[in-house]
Amino acid sequence: MKRLFLLLAAMAIGILGFGYYTATRDPAVRRLTVHLRDWPAGAPPMRVVLISDLHVAGPDTPPSRLARIVAQVNALRPDLVLIAGDIEQDRRLSTQVYAGEAASAPLKALRARYGVLAVLGNHDYGWRNRTDLPGPLAENGITLLRNTAVRRGALTIAGADDLYHGKFHPLRLARAAAALPGPVVVLSHTPDVAPTLPRQFPLVLAGHTHCGQVVLPLIGAVTASSHYGLRYLCGLIREPGRDVLVTAGIGTSGVPLRYGAVPDLWVLTFDGAASDGIRKAAAIRD
Repeated sequence: MKRLFLLLAAMAIGILGFGYYTATRDPAVRRLTVHLRDWPAGAPPMRVVLISDLHVAGPDTPPSRLARIVAQVNALRPDLVLIAGDIEQDRRLSTQVYAGEAASAPLKALRARYGVLAVLGNHDYGWRNRTDLPGPLAENGITLLRNTAVRRGALTIAGADDLYHGKFHPLRLARAAAALPGPVVVLSHTPDVAPTLPRQFPLVLAGHTHCGQVVLPLIGAVTASSHYGLRYLCGLIREPGRDVLVTAGIGTSGVPLRYGAVPDLWVLTFDGAASDGIRKAAAIRD
């Protein structure tokens, strides 16, 4: 009986250790090429890096880990960096919580030709339904989009505010994007905004689901944290008139463990190379 207990204890420690290792490893790099039919004539391609769900907190994602990931992003030489929310963490099981300046300080080192844009997620508002991030983000050179839009290079980025705290206003977002020229991409923390968006938005970039975070053999994802079940769980989801890209993100929520859903970030190359005038996309994972 003692040997059985020791064996089970060793197995449990091994399983927990593997989940923690997976949660804290460097993110995998996913690549997507998107051909946009309304790409401005003569405009060069743009390389955009998408990251999400930083959840800066101990033990798995302290600022030191985020700083290492920032260096990884810079090595990809992006033209633009997009952050799809949940920079902070309000998990009660965290060994250390970092808020405001402490959570966002490593992001100051991000380097991109057209800068860094971000939206807020549900953890950034937390149970208090308020956020302390706008000031620190601005001080660190990051433009925060809250149902607003900006033009960067050949792209217009429309940033949706957090759906779960009632901050998302699709009509306000549509008006902001319509005032700017060029192809429009929506940046949102959650992919759940996609079905409510007007048809003028053909591509949504999001996080929030962590690609399930705990994805078990034969069972699959335990949860997707989405009102639409597994519809927007992970990766590139192609729907009539719109594509949705969901990243697994960097950090964790609930528990500092990942199984079957490694951290990742996406390198998106936008251009107008489609000769038939129809937007196409192809994903390459490495």
